[in-house]
Amino acid sequence: MATLHEETVPPRPVREFRNIALTGFMGAGKSTVGFFLAEILRFDLVDTDKVIEERQGRRVTEIFSELGEPAFRAMEAAVVEELGLRTGLVIATGGGLILNPTNRALLRQHALIACLWASAETLFERVRTQSHRPLLRSPDPLLRIRELLEERAPIYREADLLVGVDFRHPPETARFIAEAFLAARQVPGTQ
Repeated sequence: MATLHEETVPPRPVREFRNIALTGFMGAGKSTVGFFLAEILRFDLVDTDKVIEERQGRRVTEIFSELGEPAFRAMEAAVVEELGLRTGLVIATGGGLILNPTNRALLRQHALIACLWASAETLFERVRTQSHRPLLRSPDPLLRIRELLEERAPIYREADLLVGVDFRHPPETARFIAEAFLAARQVPGTQ
C-alpha cells in the first residue's frame, strides 16, 4: 500500500477572506441573513440585485424582460468584479450569480463563500406569492424550483460553507456563518 508523502499532496491555495459572499437559490434568505451577518461583523451589506436595480433604474424583472438574461448576467459580473476591490462586505448575491464560473473565481479571491441551502418546498413557500421572480413564471413553479435546484446543486456544493436553513432562523444562520468566517481567518495562510 502506497503511503502519502508530503510532497505528493498539492499545496492548498492561499485565500484571503476579507468578505463573505452569500449564495443560494432565490428565497433561501441571503438578504435577510446578510443583514444579521453584517450587524454581527460590523460589515457593510451589499445586495448585488439592488446594486444593479439602482444603476439601471428598474427592477430585475424589467431588466430580464427588456434586455434579457444575458445582459443581466453581464451586469452581475461587473458588480462582482468591483466588489473584489473592497473589504468588510457581506455580499448577498442573486440566486444565479454563482452559476457563472468567472463570478465564482472572482469571489474566491476575496470572500468566504457560504451557500444557504433549503428544500424546494421551503423555497416555494417563501417565494410563491412574489411576482418579481422571473425564473418562476412557469405553469408549475414548484417543479421549476426542483429542476433548477437539481441543476445548480453541484455548483452550490462548491461553496466553502453549505448551511441548511430549513429549520434555522436567520439570526442563528448569521451567527453560524460569522463564527466560521472568523475561524477561517485565523487559519495560517488566510486573512
